[in-house]
Parts: sequence; structure tokens; C-alpha cells
Amino acid sequence: MGEMLQVLTRSFHVFVAAALLLPTFTYGQSAPHHASGPRQPLPKPKMVLAVMVDQLRYDYLMRWKGEFKGGFHRLLTKGANFTNGHLGHYPTVTAIGHTTILTGAYPINHGIVGNDWYDRESGKKIESITDFNEKNFGEESDGPGASPRRLKVSTLGDQMKMALGTESKAEKPVVVGISLKDRSAIMPSGHMADGAFWFDRQTGDFISSSYYFKELPTWVKNYNAKKPQDAYLGKDFLVPGLAAPFTKVPGTAGPMYYSSLWNTPYSSELIVKFAKTAIDQYKIGQRGAIDLLTVSFSANDTVGHRDGPDAESVHQMAVETDRILGDLFAYLDSKVGMDNVLVVLSADHGVGPMPETNIERNMPAGRIPRTLLFDTLQKALSGKYGEGKWILGTAGSSPYFDNALIKSKGINPEEFRAFAADVVRELPAAVRVYTRDQLLKGQVPSDEVGQRVIKSFNTKHSGDLEVIMLPYWIGDGSRATHGSPYSYDTHVPLLFMGPGVVPGYYDGRAMQQDVALTLATMLEIEPPSSAEGRVLSEMFVGVAGK
Repeated sequence: MGEMLQVLTRSFHVFVAAALLLPTFTYGQSAPHHASGPRQPLPKPKMVLAVMVDQLRYDYLMRWKGEFKGGFHRLLTKGANFTNGHLGHYPTVTAIGHTTILTGAYPINHGIVGNDWYDRESGKKIESITDFNEKNFGEESDGPGASPRRLKVSTLGDQMKMALGTESKAEKPVVVGISLKDRSAIMPSGHMADGAFWFDRQTGDFISSSYYFKELPTWVKNYNAKKPQDAYLGKDFLVPGLAAPFTKVPGTAGPMYYSSLWNTPYSSELIVKFAKTAIDQYKIGQRGAIDLLTVSFSANDTVGHRDGPDAESVHQMAVETDRILGDLFAYLDSKVGMDNVLVVLSADHGVGPMPETNIERNMPAGRIPRTLLFDTLQKALSGKYGEGKWILGTAGSSPYFDNALIKSKGINPEEFRAFAADVVRELPAAVRVYTRDQLLKGQVPSDEVGQRVIKSFNTKHSGDLEVIMLPYWIGDGSRATHGSPYSYDTHVPLLFMGPGVVPGYYDGRAMQQDVALTLATMLEIEPPSSAEGRVLSEMFVGVAGK
């Protein structure tokens, strides 16, 4: 017994000694979520800059980092890089990604379930920013305007504005959103933004809507009057040494010319030119308040859809975006000082390879035409329940069934949806099909794909089936696209730089939902109303001896 006690004692001492020799958390490593420990207050920035690069897959930054000399280079060498940053929602599309980053919420709460969806209330297909009570400036169409009213939660910018209270005499934060796309300017900046501005394909002007202003501000009119967008007439997007240009740019101003700019880095240059003007107009970062500027570069997405992620044009767009972002950083350095700017950069989604490219690699892939999916479903429903327009509308691969018709025929709606799901499951590319009823009851696997779907199902706005295709299978709408719950669409950059941030590579799992909560913590304000996730405190100055 005594000998056994001595052995146990020696074993315990060896264990303790070994534990004391284990390496502690150091610069650039990811701390466990519970091990951040106490810290001192972080230094405050003068402004927050949130940058989204549409369809920028994380691996692009690693694949071409040796060529970067501008903004990406600065972020990768002077910022905190969360190498395993992912989106936690489904589908992985522009409107949801741009909503998520500064709300920290999932579609189940924030209400934005796609770029567009079928609206049962109006009986129309609407976009995430559609507002029938507003009018966009500068557009010839008589269609509805754009606003953030369909967003049901607050953003970081809203919380920054509300933090002072309505009666405070202190300088109030300025919040501005800028992009080529309306949804990419509106969603990150939120309800209380001082302005959201986007590019008009008809005129090449930057415009806004009556939600923000009674008329387009004079400074924007003056900017547009100078016609900076016409500086690229006839200037093809090409690389010296290549015979054919990536994009032919017309030599005559007009809608065809302005639309062509979306497939070039010139549109990103225009975003930065306009952003510089906004910085000067609002004196962003140069007053007695912390301001927020959101900037989204959309051209990477249009080129990626057209050519696929393996194309040389996508490579060159990344290199050009690095240069253009570097120009924005240099301007902020001269106006605010980059040491006073808290930067976060991410993407709204990644992109999958073109199926034809994957097939050449002996990889699984294919296309399923939307007509095959919905025509097959409509035919099967008519065969079982009788003739009728059973599908009122669609959003992606989700159908919206005619509930009034189902009720009028005395059909059990849950059984109807279950039958429809069984029909879709027979399609060769469909790997998972969930009904509205299964999602409401939580009858979904607990893996990441299942959780992405259930956190993104919004009772009011989502369809009646959620159809998940096999990896690398897409529809026939674009040569390459995104939207899936798989890593090539969910793995996005998540980089921070600025006051309070310790540079380095952090390999622990991080979600884009974490951004809003992290920034709110750094600014010492209330988080957005439905923000989830965790604070990425392992990158903070003063944590674990940094």
C-alpha cells in the first residue's frame, strides 16, 4: 500500500511539472473562449471602417498574398487575421451577408432571408430593400424605392447613434454606407444612417432614396456633375501581355457603358472616390465622436459569377482591389491617421467552382435547372391533388405554396408539404429537403449545415421547403455562383486592424456573427438588439500578457 502511494505521489508530481512546462498563450495564437482573462479598457478609435468585398473567398488572400502591396497587405501584416472565419447562415448571398456583419443576427431574427423572396402580404417578389413607400433619386423607373425597413433588428451604427441619447449635446456619430449595390450600402449602415449611397447603372451617378433625404444632397449632386464615372470610356479591363481583355468597355457614355464598369476594377475606384468625398463632407473621424463608414466593393462578385473562381480575371480583380483599398487607407491616414481607425474586413460569401471545371478535375459537380426543380414539383402536385397553380413564387430553391388553394381543397397542409418534400428528394442533386413544419419543430440534424438552415428560417418570410443541393451542384443562372452551406461559400476573410488589436494569425473558429458583438464591446456600447456569437477577445491588447 505504501509503495502504491509513493508511485501515485511521484506520478502527480510529474503531471504538475509537465503542466508547468506547457506553453502559455502567445502573440498570434487563438485563446480558448474562456481563457481571455481580465484586461484594461481598450483605446478608442476615431472611426470604424467596415469593408466588405463581395465574393472574396478567404483562400484568395492566401493564394495571392505575395502580390499584395496595398490594403490587403496592410491588413494581413498589421491586423488580426481569423483564418477560420465562417458565415453561420444559409443561403450565403449578398443581402444576408451584408446584414449579418453589423447586426450579429441570423435571418430567423433579422428577417432578411435572401436577396429577394416572395412576399405573401403583397403577392409580389420583392428585394431585401424594397420599400413601396419610398422613391429612389436619379432613376427613371417608377418602381419602389429602397430602405432598411425590412430589417427587423438594430445594427452597430444604430447602437452608436442611440448610445448618446436623444437629448445629449455631445457630437453625434455619423454613419454612412457606400456600395455599387443598394442592399450592400443600406443593410450594414442600418436604420439611423445619415445616408446610404449606391451606383445607378442608367446614369453612372451615385444615388440614394427618399428614406434618407427629401432630395439628393447638394454635395452628391456636385460630385455627380463632375462625371468622374466617364473617365474610363473605352478603357478595357485587361492585363498587359494578354490578347483579349477581361471586359470590353464601350467608348460612349450610357447604360451599356455604366453597366460594363461593374465587371472592372474601375467601379471600385469610383467607390473610393465617392467615399473620399463623403469623408470630407461629413468630416468622418475628424470630429468629437466615433463615426462609422461602411464600404462594399461589388465588382469582384460580378466578375466571379461571369468567369468563375479559377479565372485569371478574378485573380487580377483581387490584386486591383488590394491597390484600391490601399488608396482608401492612405487617404484616411492623411485625414484621420490610420492608428485612429478601427478596421474590419470580411466578405458576404465565397463562391463555388464552375461545375464544368470541377468535372474536368474528376470532382463531383453538376447543374440542376430551376425549371426542372419547380416544374417537376408542380407536375407532381397537380397529379396528386388536381390542377392548380400550387407554387405562388420562389426564392432560390425554395417554393412558396398557395395556402388558400390548399385550404379550399381540404388538404392537410403539413401532409401536402411532406409530399412535396418527398418529390424533391427524388431529384439526383437534392441531398437535404426540410419542410416548414420540420424547421418549426426543430427536426433538423445538429451538424453545421442543419444549424445554418434552422437559424436562417424566418417564419414570415421563408418558403415552405428548404432544398440543399449536393456540394458543387448549382443552378443554371450563372456560370459560377454561391448560396450553399458548404465551406467554399461560408469561409470568408475576418480581419481586424486598429486601436486595441494585436496583429497575428488566429486559427480558432470564428463566425461573422461575432463581429458586431466584438465591435460593440470595443466601443463600450450596447450590442445590436439580436447580436449572437462571442467576443473575439483573444486579439485584444492586454489579454494573456499581450
